[in-house]
Amino acid sequence: MAIAKSQLKKLDRYRWLVPRDAREGMRANAMIFATEELLDQIIGDLSIEQLMNVACLPGIVGCALAMPDIHQGYGFPIGGVAATRLRDGVVSPGGVGFDINCGVRLLVSTVDREAAVPVMRELVNQLFRDVPSGTGSEGPIPCSYDDLNAVLECGSSWLVERGFGEAADIEFCEESGQMDGADPSKVSDRAKQRGRTQLGTLGSGNHFLEVQYVERIFDQETASAFGLHLNQVVVLIHCGSRGLGHQVCTDFLKRMNEAMRRYGITLPDRQLACVPARSPEGREYLAAMAAAANFAWANRQAITHAVRGSFEHVLGAEAKLRIVYDVAHNIAKQERHRVGAGMEEVLVHRKGATRAFPAQSPFIPEAYLPVGQPVLIPGSMGTASYVLAGNPLAMEETFGTVCHGAGRALSRTAAKRGRDVRVETQKLADQGIVLRSETRDGILEEIPEAYKDINAVVEVVEGAGLARRVARLRPMGVIKG
Repeated sequence: MAIAKSQLKKLDRYRWLVPRDAREGMRANAMIFATEELLDQIIGDLSIEQLMNVACLPGIVGCALAMPDIHQGYGFPIGGVAATRLRDGVVSPGGVGFDINCGVRLLVSTVDREAAVPVMRELVNQLFRDVPSGTGSEGPIPCSYDDLNAVLECGSSWLVERGFGEAADIEFCEESGQMDGADPSKVSDRAKQRGRTQLGTLGSGNHFLEVQYVERIFDQETASAFGLHLNQVVVLIHCGSRGLGHQVCTDFLKRMNEAMRRYGITLPDRQLACVPARSPEGREYLAAMAAAANFAWANRQAITHAVRGSFEHVLGAEAKLRIVYDVAHNIAKQERHRVGAGMEEVLVHRKGATRAFPAQSPFIPEAYLPVGQPVLIPGSMGTASYVLAGNPLAMEETFGTVCHGAGRALSRTAAKRGRDVRVETQKLADQGIVLRSETRDGILEEIPEAYKDINAVVEVVEGAGLARRVARLRPMGVIKG
């Protein structure tokens, strides 16, 4: 049953509460971060109902949280966050998603916009050749099954040790590009078959590779710490664990649906299939999820290596690229947070949501300790993307989390309806944006109108005090899956 806006309690300009007594079975309140204008868009689908279902999870602590980019997903809404007690709470694959460790990596270059504009079409074409995209794309890095098991265990470091990157690359990744607890033996043969040839590929859907430039600086001190300056050319990579992660999720959803009855768990939506985090099935899922997360970090590392080659080929040997940060936005992580009066070990499910830890956090690179973790929030291919930095308030209210993008406003079917790919491509060309895509649908499904206003979404994050704007980026060249 759809919830009415009148059932929500407005706490301030950016916070809306769904009390736990709004529906039978809710174990926690639900909190939505949005302006009234964004809420009017959000309430048009079933994402708030899904959030209320999430509030029914055994062991949930705090609130079930909705970021301003929330939209309907599988089980959990995309843009949903939930923390469960590790000792007696559950883990739910729907709270991570099918594309495990889908995430974003930002690279900064030694090139300024003026030097890149004249060769942008050549650069985009070179990137399109060097970074395979599309549903069935195969990658440029040979990977035996033994190699794949090593990737699943070691993540980015496996590639760096073999010359596909630099030692500093690992330092500037969440978890240093290698999540603890990964066990390749918990990943099915089918998942490994799907992933083995896909290392270094972009994939399809909303995945992209964008060449952008720094259009505006909001916080000079933090921008300098991140290595950003006006008119600098940067690259944003958005992709995940490809078919391997999808199969891991599929495998464990089936197992957990079968196991829930044994654990006496009943929920309003079978898509929320879950088991106790410390049960055999829960431990095995987390080990397989960590392995898939490591594959995703290795995948973005392989793409980074290819991008560096493309830049050098087109712009010369002086065109260097350095990683600012790589952050996951589909993951469940064991973390320690304040719950009530004390600290507790919890499992934070972030689905379409990005970690945003503040200054002095022991979990961010040393270079960023004075300013906080870089937070990367991409928009659609014709609008802006943002770099933010985490604030302390996020640790108190959202388990150190903010949104991961603009969030869909139109379904893929609705986005394509009545539109011509040539017209949409020309609209971008008129803005000086060079576009390449493997398919027609890859363009039409991702038109700017399909997404919420990125500026409004970021306003919520900053206005609510969860993170602060550092820089705005504008696209120059776009590759879609």
